[in-house]
Amino acid sequence: MSNIKKVALAYSGGLDTSVILKWLQDTYQCEVVTFTADLGQGEELGHVRPKASALGVKQIFIDDLREEFVRDFVFPMFRANAVYEGEYLLGTSIARPLIAKRLVEIARQTGCDAIAHGATGKGNDQVRFELGAYALWPDVKVIAPWREWDLHSRERLLAYADEHHIPITKKKGGGSPYSMDANALHISYEGGGLEDPWWCPPEDMWQRTVNPVDAPNEPQTVTIGYADGDPVSVDGKTMTPFEVLDTLNQLAGKHGIGRLDLVENRYVGLKSRGCYETPGGTIMLKAHRAIESLTLDRGQAHLKDEIMPRYAELIYNGYWWSPERRALQALIDDTQQKVNGEVRVKLYKGAVYNAGRRSADSLFDQRLSTFEDDRGAYDQKDAAGFIRLNGLRLRTLAKRDKA
Repeated sequence: MSNIKKVALAYSGGLDTSVILKWLQDTYQCEVVTFTADLGQGEELGHVRPKASALGVKQIFIDDLREEFVRDFVFPMFRANAVYEGEYLLGTSIARPLIAKRLVEIARQTGCDAIAHGATGKGNDQVRFELGAYALWPDVKVIAPWREWDLHSRERLLAYADEHHIPITKKKGGGSPYSMDANALHISYEGGGLEDPWWCPPEDMWQRTVNPVDAPNEPQTVTIGYADGDPVSVDGKTMTPFEVLDTLNQLAGKHGIGRLDLVENRYVGLKSRGCYETPGGTIMLKAHRAIESLTLDRGQAHLKDEIMPRYAELIYNGYWWSPERRALQALIDDTQQKVNGEVRVKLYKGAVYNAGRRSADSLFDQRLSTFEDDRGAYDQKDAAGFIRLNGLRLRTLAKRDKA
């Protein structure tokens, strides 16, 4: 990589990427272009430009990608009801393909020879960033400092920042902060005491949700409108994709909804303990399954549930741009054409409860399902033949085994 003259860096302005910016300049003697994505992480990005500029960066990109993130990445994923290993709503995973896409676009636009990122050599994000980049720019060169340098602890990074006068926000009382990732969908927490799976995280770690014990003592009812499988309104007010998620985040956070403490299996082969807050996403998953329960045929619904773990694993492992994910997405999106209507949910003390659903495209027929007089809509005698035919193989097996 001795011919690297210009690098596009995915830059947050935090500890890791601030150190990486200076390290790239010193190690590769190259010009650095920075790219910072506003994905709705809920923090001011005003500090990013002066920080990068102070280190000599001339081309600084700070892009508002909130609507694109929710519309083109979060919503398609939630059409699939994607959950990794039964619990994780993929908040970090789904942000990486968009960051990779825009980073590659900026690198090509500004004539860069390579891209760089701050993902560690132990994590999944290095895979997600680089698979995304290779899918969009096959000949791209990637610099991953965590795989090259000897700054293999957060304490050493802080020492490097002090030595080179790089301003870093530290926890009160000093020491390393949690390793955190935030966007409109979630916040993740890793490192520190969380590296002990038995250690209980302190209450002051959580940022988007109140303690369910301290949540309101009265439940709150919220109505979410759906069109083609995507939420489009909250309590009757039409909203953009980001506005929907942002509104649900605030409502769920107030009621302590969306916390998760998980030990997961990383793609690179090790186990990792992380804590996640996904308040609005927790509501969206519950509500989407509720509206699908009315509008999807049994075969569609069961097929979606069968392919969902595979779809979720593809996103977790970094294969958003793969042909198999796109093929699954086309199938999933085809099932969503009649997923329209409204879902009412009740929020209370850390939980979301279904409280009603309705749709003009509903397949629910009250005449068929009623326990009262169905006026001949369903002949219960038909069930006898249905059961005997489906029980034929079981009776045959039983006779053979008895013999």
